[in-house]
Amino acid sequence: MKAILKKISAVLMAFVVLFTTLSFSFSEHYCGDHLVDFALFSKAESCGMAMEKASPNSDCNAIKKDCCSDIIKQVKGQDELNVVYTNLDLEQQVFLTSFTYAYLNLFEGIDTKINAFEDYSPPLVQKDFNVFYGVFRI
Repeated sequence: MKAILKKISAVLMAFVVLFTTLSFSFSEHYCGDHLVDFALFSKAESCGMAMEKASPNSDCNAIKKDCCSDIIKQVKGQDELNVVYTNLDLEQQVFLTSFTYAYLNLFEGIDTKINAFEDYSPPLVQKDFNVFYGVFRI
C-alpha cells in the first residue's frame, strides 16, 4: 500500500511541475458583443464581416468603425526553473569532474582472477589447535 501511495504522489508531483511550467494562448473573435470563434494555440477565424482599411494613397478619408474585435489572452507558466551551468567556479568544476569519474568507474567489473597471495607461501603451523584444545568434529 505504501509503494502505491509513493507512485501516485510521484505522478501527481510530475503533473504539477508540468502544468505550472506550461504556457499557452487562446484567442477569441467577437462580432459586436457575440462570440463567433474561439481557438486554443492558434488565431481565431474571423466572421468575414471585417472592414477593409483604406490605403494611405486613396482619396477616400471616410473612417468606418469595425464591429469585429479580436482578443488574444496568454497564460504564462513559471520560467524560473532554468539552471545555468556556465559560471562554475574551480571548486564546482573539480567536484563535478571527480564525481563523474567516480560514478562512471563504479560500474566497471571487478576481475575475480586476481590472487594477491599467489607469490606467498602459507605460514607454518606450529601447533595443531584442534588437538591442543581437544575440539573434534564428530
